Amino acid sequence: MSLEALNKQVKMDLSYLAFGREDWVCPTQHPEGHVYDVVIVGGGQSGLGTAFGLLRERISNILIIDENREGYEGPWVTYARMVTLRTPKHLTSVDLGIPSLTFRSWWEAQFGEKAWEAVDKIPRGDWMNYLRWYRKVLNLPVVNEVKLKLIEPIEEGLHRLHIEGAGATSSVVLARKVILATGIQGGGEWHVPPLISEKLPRHLYAHTSEAIDFEALKGKKIAILGGGASAFDNANFALSEGVAEAHVFVRRKELPRINPIRQMEGSGLIERFPALPDADKYAVIAHFFKHNQPPTNDTFERAASWPGFNLHLGAPWLNVETKGEGAMVTTPQGEFTFDFLIISTGLVTDPALRPELKLFESDIARWGDRYQAPAEIANQMLDGHPYLSPGFAFTSRDEKGKKRLHGLFAFNYSALISCGISASALSGMRYGIPKLVSAVADQLFFDDREDILGNFFAYSEAEFVGEWTKRNVIEA
Repeated sequence: MSLEALNKQVKMDLSYLAFGREDWVCPTQHPEGHVYDVVIVGGGQSGLGTAFGLLRERISNILIIDENREGYEGPWVTYARMVTLRTPKHLTSVDLGIPSLTFRSWWEAQFGEKAWEAVDKIPRGDWMNYLRWYRKVLNLPVVNEVKLKLIEPIEEGLHRLHIEGAGATSSVVLARKVILATGIQGGGEWHVPPLISEKLPRHLYAHTSEAIDFEALKGKKIAILGGGASAFDNANFALSEGVAEAHVFVRRKELPRINPIRQMEGSGLIERFPALPDADKYAVIAHFFKHNQPPTNDTFERAASWPGFNLHLGAPWLNVETKGEGAMVTTPQGEFTFDFLIISTGLVTDPALRPELKLFESDIARWGDRYQAPAEIANQMLDGHPYLSPGFAFTSRDEKGKKRLHGLFAFNYSALISCGISASALSGMRYGIPKLVSAVADQLFFDDREDILGNFFAYSEAEFVGEWTKRNVIEA
């Protein structure tokens, strides 16, 4: 099958499902202009899959905005530096159960079935090309180079989105529902320890989430702080780009070896996680954080195969300071001098860190407001996550904030404790997106229920038009 033939198959499959039928949502009027039923912030895999899910529910008055230029949404061809995805290739995601929309169908249409059998894990660049195709074949309404600056609740169920960027045709967009499909960093910010940020000039370090000029680091000696998968991805990438030495420093005495996601993928824990009581949710994610994700075996072997690769276990950074034109790092194992530092220390989740939420972040309930964890697993990092509904909606600390938060959803990494990994990992999207879409559709329905029920009770269009007349009965 060619890609052209697959495009036709997608259209045919969707036609069999009556995709594209008329909307049921009641239009909203406002003196400031058009009101979208849903605006999705983020045009990566989460935003695209959510848009498709809404369209399947006959909610088409939607808009996706993304701050990046077209084809560069998400991390895959920007700051992600792994060779392949870490997710097993057989797991489906944003296809939402349509076989012709799966990555496998897209791959086989171009390279054949045998090529699919030969794939171990999905190459990172090919995943981005698949998402570009997915957006195009479904004709999803994405506007690029539009950045959300601020969400302003103007009345219950209506929000004014202040935007900017080359793709913005106005400074404001109105929306009834807002979905923050903003990825791993969308619930907070990438974390650089103060030990580094307060002591070093900015040109001597970068977080793994940032653009890094590896060309300027050719022949140089760099250090990477962190023991997760991203640290080894960056070490391998740096060495492949000509860095002379890459030293990975890990606080733990041993590298993590267990990947909890692999167990979750087959146990029902991903799809059924929202049904757990709070105590179980907190305990599961605390355990998840304890292990974190180790590097994949191929990523580790790839990095370790370079002559310039060095691994330092049991080596937390005790001090960092400038030395000459570089930086000196002090660990329990001694002092080391480097030309540049790469920080792979993850992120901090807290709605207070998001500028677009500043008008109402104080209304948002956190886990620390709703649940007091046992001392042995209590974690301030977890307590700062927003306490969301099973459908990813923000909940309020009190009655006063409910109106401001009505219609706002967080389909990003901040949903981890409330809804599991269904918004933060490909493994969970086929479960998380339908839950999100159903919650959004339910809200729209209940918001419009008076009109919908009024139209139902007033409905009087005759469907049956037959008439009966008495005919002669033939006697036997």
